[in-house]
Amino acid sequence: MPALAADADAADDNGSGLEEIIVTAQKRSENLQDTPISISVLTSQGLQDRHVTSLLDLGDGAIPSLKVAPFFSRPGALIVNIRGVGVLSDSNQPARDQGVGVYVDGVYMGRAQGLGTALFDVENIEVLKGPQGTLFGRNTEGGAVNIVTKKPSGEFKLNATAGIGNYGAHKSEIHLDLPTFNNLALKIDGIVAHRDPFVENPLSGQLGFNSYDKRGMHIQALWKPVDNFSADISYDNSYDATSTLYLQQLSAGVGLPAATSGSPAVLANTVSPLFRASPDRSSTAIVGVPQQASIGKAQGGRATLEFNASPDLRFRSISSYREMTQGQFDNGSADTTLQQATVTAGVTPSFLNFVFARYSLAPFRQNQVSQELQVIGELPRLKYQAGALYYQERVQDSAQAINTMQFTDAAGTAPVVRQISYPAQTIQRASHVVTTSIGVYGQGTYTPPVMNDIMHLTVGARWTRDKKEGSLFTINGAAPIVPVNGVNVTGPVLLNATWSRVDPLVNLSVDASEDVLLYGKWSSGYRSGGANSRSLSYKTFDPETVSMFEVGAKTEFLDNRARFNIAAYAGTYKDIQLDFSGLYEDVINGVRVATTRTTTDTVNAPGSGKLKGVEVELTLAPVDGLTLTGSYAYNSVKIPDTLNPFPQSGGVFIKVPLPIYQVYTPENAASASLDYKAPIGGNDMALSLHFDANYDSGYYANYTDSDYDTVTRAVRYAQLKGDSAFIVNGRIAITDISMGSSGAKATVALWSRNLLNEAHVFYKSGTARGGVNGFFNDPRTFGIDLTIKM
Repeated sequence: MPALAADADAADDNGSGLEEIIVTAQKRSENLQDTPISISVLTSQGLQDRHVTSLLDLGDGAIPSLKVAPFFSRPGALIVNIRGVGVLSDSNQPARDQGVGVYVDGVYMGRAQGLGTALFDVENIEVLKGPQGTLFGRNTEGGAVNIVTKKPSGEFKLNATAGIGNYGAHKSEIHLDLPTFNNLALKIDGIVAHRDPFVENPLSGQLGFNSYDKRGMHIQALWKPVDNFSADISYDNSYDATSTLYLQQLSAGVGLPAATSGSPAVLANTVSPLFRASPDRSSTAIVGVPQQASIGKAQGGRATLEFNASPDLRFRSISSYREMTQGQFDNGSADTTLQQATVTAGVTPSFLNFVFARYSLAPFRQNQVSQELQVIGELPRLKYQAGALYYQERVQDSAQAINTMQFTDAAGTAPVVRQISYPAQTIQRASHVVTTSIGVYGQGTYTPPVMNDIMHLTVGARWTRDKKEGSLFTINGAAPIVPVNGVNVTGPVLLNATWSRVDPLVNLSVDASEDVLLYGKWSSGYRSGGANSRSLSYKTFDPETVSMFEVGAKTEFLDNRARFNIAAYAGTYKDIQLDFSGLYEDVINGVRVATTRTTTDTVNAPGSGKLKGVEVELTLAPVDGLTLTGSYAYNSVKIPDTLNPFPQSGGVFIKVPLPIYQVYTPENAASASLDYKAPIGGNDMALSLHFDANYDSGYYANYTDSDYDTVTRAVRYAQLKGDSAFIVNGRIAITDISMGSSGAKATVALWSRNLLNEAHVFYKSGTARGGVNGFFNDPRTFGIDLTIKM
């Protein structure tokens, strides 16, 4: 697919047509329109127009087939999927992987944690749709997000931006290019961004909900001692402090009657007078709770060496080491538990000593090392690339969940903070894993000497071997108890699994005319197997795989003033990794007692799922200075019905496979934009306007949500879909304002995200007993920026 022509630089330099977009999807620089795969691109100008600070800001739908969302309430870890494939709905899993690969300057980012950090000086973001198992490898069954930063130019350049906005927001960036000295060019980037909470926390001295403090530094050196060799060395360091989203109660529950005399008799929900349910966005939480920032720290280095042996043969080496830590403190759901107290028949309801406000603490740390070697070459009728990759990461997690509030009265009107020493609380789970992956790949495009060289056949394959070794070494504060040959043994539950596979690709493209490219492609990809650290058994699950057929057309017409690109696909989705959760219960003195620990098992769905969809983009430059873009995606994912391994209400297992809904995948999504630029006055000063509108039809947040009726012995399905969304963003700027003889130029811009202040609940969950709750999208934000370039 084409670059988003909402970018102000989508027209060429003289304003008379659409500019050429260069991508690196096939490990070489190529014109987007000549690349026979479905790609969308956001350029640096497009990111600026949308006021994008981090990848999370792309969640408004800039690219319809790409969905980016926070992991539950935690913006420090992201869920990323393309075409509804590759969703990892629980990012706090050392032995699990996401199914969309995120790359920065050729380096794979192994964890969802750290993806919410501020973006540095980005040249463009390429979104490659569909399986990329051949050239990009493991964990790209849905596609790949390829982020390319700007390299040192070797000339003195200064680009500095400072701005303020509502909710106490401020953002500053500086990008400094230094002149080449002794064949060495340097570039330094720095960024600081802050925003106050969207929802206030009534507890004095505690952080509110949905705020951030981001800062980072990036330094890059490009050394070219001779014409045919370069060494590109970079180091970056990021700090990302966020607070959890606020889980708002949208509607009240109704309670359910009890069926058996031995079970707790829930006659109705016992509701605190403080309880409030509202379908409208809240600006202040009901009960103040302890809440601190979830702090993520990431740093790493990269060395890219490139040797051009001849004009037609290039060798490249990409070496990298990265490490990150992510603290997670989530107390954003306290207000949804003010109606959860149950009462026993014949006993007067009381909130006295009732504890609530579950504070989830989940520290996470990781380091990774990778080495990739590439060979890129051309023969008279053959373009080829081959390579090998070594990747290893070490990951460890632990988790606690503590009720932080308590009522001191029977009526439930006087909540107080419990006096708790968090470090002294039980570690409910802890695990670690070492993942080692090796791969070898090759791909070639042959142009046969027929029909004036209009046909191009591409064939490729990658062999990959993944090995995961680790253990779940803590369950509820103690070493696990593992049955071995009929005898219970105390010790860690071990993970030692290896998988290998081959991912092929076949692509036939035809240059139907100078401005029309037709193609058909078959490719496959996979997401690695693993184990779930929330599980009590730490049972291994297998990789999931995608095999996809895609056909498409890329066209330009109206004298390079219009582009129309379309792709349609269909495929199979096998061994889909699904999560099922249940509340862990301890047995104390013969009585089952609920705990704060959430237990989750991951299973492979039986049989094959089905994938199909269509993606369309149209870009127009009808007159000089005006660019219009429209894009649409239809994505359908069908998953086989699957048994829930957990018992439901009353401790009864549901023997019937449950309907499964794909999550974080709107079936219909669209985006449109308008860009206009016109000169005003002299000295290149111009008025620049940008507006974009983004729609999606809503999506499910949970694979399945069933409740067991202990009276009728029937399964009730309460699967909830998030609201549809319509988000408008805008930016108005006066650009290239002359600042005198120095040659410096300034730009002043007014911007707004969610300009119409539209409110929708993107994540919904709940049951008939507890009511419905969910997360709202961000409210309207706006501000003013000043940029100076020299």
